[in-house]
Amino acid sequence: MYNVPKPHQYPYWVEVPTYNMYSYLLWLNSQMSNTNKNTPRANKQIYKPGFKRPAAELKDYGPNPFVIDIDDATTQNDTFRTALWTGENLQVTLMSIDVGDDIGLEIHPEGDQFIRIEDGQGLVKMGDSEDSLDFQRKVSDDYAIMIPAGKWHNVINTGDKPLKLYAIYAPPEHPRDTVHKTKADSEAAEHNNRY
Repeated sequence: MYNVPKPHQYPYWVEVPTYNMYSYLLWLNSQMSNTNKNTPRANKQIYKPGFKRPAAELKDYGPNPFVIDIDDATTQNDTFRTALWTGENLQVTLMSIDVGDDIGLEIHPEGDQFIRIEDGQGLVKMGDSEDSLDFQRKVSDDYAIMIPAGKWHNVINTGDKPLKLYAIYAPPEHPRDTVHKTKADSEAAEHNNRY
């Protein structure tokens, strides 16, 4: 008459068997190597220790739905700036800042910006004018930086390797499919867009 859930019944409890996939793949490798040598799959390993996924192609995937390991993509990127996803209201760019270099002092009057450091270390400077960057913080792996619209800001690489980061602009800051191999390319593109 009444639908009363039994103890440990879904949605309160789910018993799902778990498997150690690594052990299973090693076992499967051993089984395959013991098969008849004339079979097409003989001696082919399914699991190879040290295997790395193929690198993703770094290009602008927007405005289509898209999923990526952002840490892998960011550390893989070797360009000064590559737009990874550009939509109507949001843009994600990957950046690699050379040792001793910086993003360049800039301001975004109408949009907020989010930056996350994935590898390296640096110094963030922000302020209300170019001459008064009174907010300064050291940053390194896993630090997030929130930059309000209308704040002058710069991120300087103070480490001994390229500073790898990704930036989220809302709204988008750069044209779709933007790729600047170097900081000089970026400055030239900004100069051409102003005039």
